Amino acid sequence: MKDHANSEPDVETEQFDVIIVGAGISGIGSATLLRRHCPDLSFAILETMDGHGGTWLLHKYPGTRSDSDLFTFGYGFKPWKGDPIASRQQILDYLGEAIEDAGLAPYIRYGHTVRSADWSSGDALWKLEVDRTDQQDAIQINARFLWMCQGYYRHSRGYTPDWPGFDRFRGEVIHPQHWPDEVDLAEKTVAVIGSGATAATLIPALAERCEHVTMLQRTPTYFAAGRNADTLADELRSLEIDDAWIHEIMRRKVVKERADLLARAVRAPDKVKDVLISGVQACLPEGFDVETHFTPPYRPLQQRVAFVPDADLFKAISAGKASVVTDRIASFDETGIVLESGNRLDCDVVVTATGFEMAVMGEIPFTVDGAPVDFARTVTYRGIMFTGVPNLAWTYGYGHYSWTLRVDLVGQFVCRLLQHMNRTGAISVVPSLRPGEESMELKPWADTEYLNPGYLLRSLDRLPKRGDRPDWQHSQDYLYESEAIPRIDLTDPLFSYGYQTTPPVRARARREENEPV
Repeated sequence: MKDHANSEPDVETEQFDVIIVGAGISGIGSATLLRRHCPDLSFAILETMDGHGGTWLLHKYPGTRSDSDLFTFGYGFKPWKGDPIASRQQILDYLGEAIEDAGLAPYIRYGHTVRSADWSSGDALWKLEVDRTDQQDAIQINARFLWMCQGYYRHSRGYTPDWPGFDRFRGEVIHPQHWPDEVDLAEKTVAVIGSGATAATLIPALAERCEHVTMLQRTPTYFAAGRNADTLADELRSLEIDDAWIHEIMRRKVVKERADLLARAVRAPDKVKDVLISGVQACLPEGFDVETHFTPPYRPLQQRVAFVPDADLFKAISAGKASVVTDRIASFDETGIVLESGNRLDCDVVVTATGFEMAVMGEIPFTVDGAPVDFARTVTYRGIMFTGVPNLAWTYGYGHYSWTLRVDLVGQFVCRLLQHMNRTGAISVVPSLRPGEESMELKPWADTEYLNPGYLLRSLDRLPKRGDRPDWQHSQDYLYESEAIPRIDLTDPLFSYGYQTTPPVRARARREENEPV
């Protein structure tokens, strides 16, 4: 892709073959694959924050940990050697090792925020306006290909509902996304609003720090409790099996178990529900009202099942350090929360574990030749590329499987696409509907009967559309995509390539040495 522009950029403007946006788990994984499979391409990683890790750098609330196993939440190319569920620091250390392993440190630009992105067809370039924390004026960075790995929610603020009287509350309000470095909870009563994985993580950690913590939820969540260990992994390690083998075996095991569970949740939802609820009941005191507090109204796995390692949430409840209230908020007053039931919940501190706000493409204004891009009017190609938007890829993971499983798949595809463009002399690529597909039914980004978390439902009107055919959908089926994405035919007419008049000699000469990933 080098040297293919029709005109030279300004000498003061840096230019790269690929710009990766984000130095979290997606960006680090994608950059590692890019270095491995496209070593001749120049690239840089632009990261808003002052360190690597993305979500794991931002979230500092007590007890922060993964809600997916690290055999699949970790990379396929880097074995995970610890317990299945990992702490924030363990994950940051793992990502730091991945940066060191791949030699990525010189390529990461911390404190760099993309403010706008404009595609110029005449130059076959993305022109990015970038703010830097170390200087006042924005700079321009050009890229032949733009790879969005920035995650899927706004880092600047979390989601908090507009409750009546919320501004009257005189106590401290904390959103987990912005946990203060210093907060004294000793001898204080805390109300955690929410019932998802964040709340389930926070509550046992807070129970050790405050007088009492209450989980206030509108709707229960499905939980699964278990030991933070895996018998097979422990046995393989005791036999001194190579870490890479153990990692691959465990990834396959976890994926199969997840696929089987997802299939059972559709085929026999009542049986799966009974198993999950009975598992929770076994962790709580006799007589605890599991029907009210831990029995959701929706089918299992329409939203993620929150894993509770070593049953710590239920141990805190059983010990009397934590409690659960299932009700709706009528209003706030100076000292607490008035509930629709007529009861109230007095508290010193409110923690709003109410989710996050989704950021579509990082909320960056995109233009193509000066025309604004409305992603909600585009159709997605397999959740990776978008009609009408050239040389752009988005890494967006799974809802029911570990996010990183799709990072690996998308990374392999993008590298293969970049290799193909180099071999053929293409300077641009954009997915386009084939003849006859213009009339296909367009649907929201996700099938909400299968996956319907609140953050997604609140943002469907801003997300790209999906079609009624596999090519034009972001499938949530990892087993299907693990076969379909590597088999994508890059000569399919749906890929519209742009070329120079004469393909560069360099691209023709490298045809044989660039085998597909």
